[in-house]
Amino acid sequence: MEFLNPDTVAPPASGYSHGVVVPAAARRLIVAGQIGLEPDGSLAEGFEAQMERCWLNLFAVLEAAGMTKRDLVKYTVFVTRPDVTAIYREMRDRLLEGHAPPATYVVVAGLASPGLLVEIEGEAVAR
Repeated sequence: MEFLNPDTVAPPASGYSHGVVVPAAARRLIVAGQIGLEPDGSLAEGFEAQMERCWLNLFAVLEAAGMTKRDLVKYTVFVTRPDVTAIYREMRDRLLEGHAPPATYVVVAGLASPGLLVEIEGEAVAR
């Protein structure tokens, strides 16, 4: 895969890329929005705990498909609070370990259930 940040576009604001070229002969995995539910079905408490659980759930789906976080080519983060961008960036940078695929970050009025504070969906590609 080839991650793109052309000189003709302002650099990304933080750890992501503007685009990615995916080879045609690759396996593609689309991961549904992951929420802060623990494996036992309980909801993680608080924004940071829910965000970390979302990432861990996303990584678990990647692993089930025989992929790793390095195969992630796009993700979208939905949060219900406008004041958590710095927390998101720190956690993303720590958990993705320098991998910077294209991303979208959206503040929304709410998610599917009132207790949900964050949701992360993604796409991955492996050769």
